[in-house]
Amino acid sequence: MKNPYSRPHTYFRVLFLIAVAALLPLAVISSCGATSNETPSGWAQLPEIISRITPPTFPARDFPVTDYHAVGDGQTDCTAAFEQAIRACSESGGGRVLVPQGIFLTGAIHLKPNVNLHLTRNATILFSKDPRKFLPVVYTRFEGVECMNYSPFIYAYDVDNIAITGSGTLDGQAGNDAWWPWKGNADDGWKSGEPHQKNDRDKLFQMAEAGVPVAERVFGEDHYLRPNFIQFYKCTNILIDSVTIKRSPMWEIHPVLSENVIVQNVKIISHGPNNDGCNPESSKNVLIRNSYFDTGDDCIAIKSGRNTDGRRVNVASENIIVQGCTMKDGHGGVVIGSEMSGSCRNVFVEDCVMDSPNLERALRIKTNSIRGGVVENVYMRNVTVGEVSDAVIRINFNYEEGDAGAFTPMVRDIYVSNVASRKSRYAIYLAGYERSPVANFNLDNCRFDGVQDGNMLRHYTDLNMQDVYINGQLQN
Repeated sequence: MKNPYSRPHTYFRVLFLIAVAALLPLAVISSCGATSNETPSGWAQLPEIISRITPPTFPARDFPVTDYHAVGDGQTDCTAAFEQAIRACSESGGGRVLVPQGIFLTGAIHLKPNVNLHLTRNATILFSKDPRKFLPVVYTRFEGVECMNYSPFIYAYDVDNIAITGSGTLDGQAGNDAWWPWKGNADDGWKSGEPHQKNDRDKLFQMAEAGVPVAERVFGEDHYLRPNFIQFYKCTNILIDSVTIKRSPMWEIHPVLSENVIVQNVKIISHGPNNDGCNPESSKNVLIRNSYFDTGDDCIAIKSGRNTDGRRVNVASENIIVQGCTMKDGHGGVVIGSEMSGSCRNVFVEDCVMDSPNLERALRIKTNSIRGGVVENVYMRNVTVGEVSDAVIRINFNYEEGDAGAFTPMVRDIYVSNVASRKSRYAIYLAGYERSPVANFNLDNCRFDGVQDGNMLRHYTDLNMQDVYINGQLQN
């Protein structure tokens, strides 16, 4: 018999087949590994994001504010007692600063590392109406622009592992006799001839556009920029759980440049001007769940800085999760913008109820060509919308100043499924730019009833609708 390998072409053919047979299992393994290691997208990435958001932990020891001479009579100034209790708690390695039953009047509260400010049942922290109690000025943001201003009522800067917990109440005492008149509206208590924020607001925005260093943008005493209620700036590992918040000067919960934030079981009732409920700004991995919002502005508003200042800092808000929340009054249920110059991505909204004749929209994205920025990868599902006064979903590129700048915004990759509404003016309102249309907007299994004016659609591409009904009519 002849040797089958005697001819050269047969020999190399056999070697080739042996090599293929040897490499085939590796190729299969490699292929399977590539598939399993692909980064999940859409809703599939949510479990992994949530797994990264973990609550802070604290040693099991308490520091009652009453041990530091706080008196819960609603009249005694407890500012020094809070400061001393917080310092002792942090310097001892952490624990709970305990607020017992009573009404504790105070000025600004500044949290330190490893401190859990815990309000027991029937405990109220009552914040002073005197602006001087919120001095000296701190590094903060006002409407998306960095400055030195009055301290937020509860504040922390560059701190790790902090919390506000318990079943008590945070009462800002804002109203037509304090803080709200600074807006400059008669409906909020302002009287003709009284000072208000307009000049200071304009001055701050001009400073930011001119590149004035933040340290020189000093406001505070004899100025009228209202402080936020709770602001944690450049902080990590944050928990706000179960407290009630009411009567805020303006934005209620405002994490800025922060990461690993949980807001849960919170009840917010505050109807003043710019009284947004929760404003994650330039922050990452934020979970807002099982909370109630009844507000004078947006219930949840995701931000990332305003105009030139937002582009200077240039930090997006990303991985923002809203689950199981109830939205009553407000300008919008979940809103992105208008201060979104640093962009926003990966927003997930599910299992919420939004319903009130005084709630204007369920999902809203508001921007313009002065703001700029990119909003992408927004997901909403399993949301019940009773009544809203405007559109169930509104995306508008002509907010406030309109198309008056050189920074064209982009909004793309929006996915909405299993949303039902009972009454609204519009179902969907899309108003992009011709040069920058709203791109890849997807609706699946949605029913919009009681719609007065159908849809308003202008400047969009890739509008995809599947099993979508408006007033009982299937949409193509």
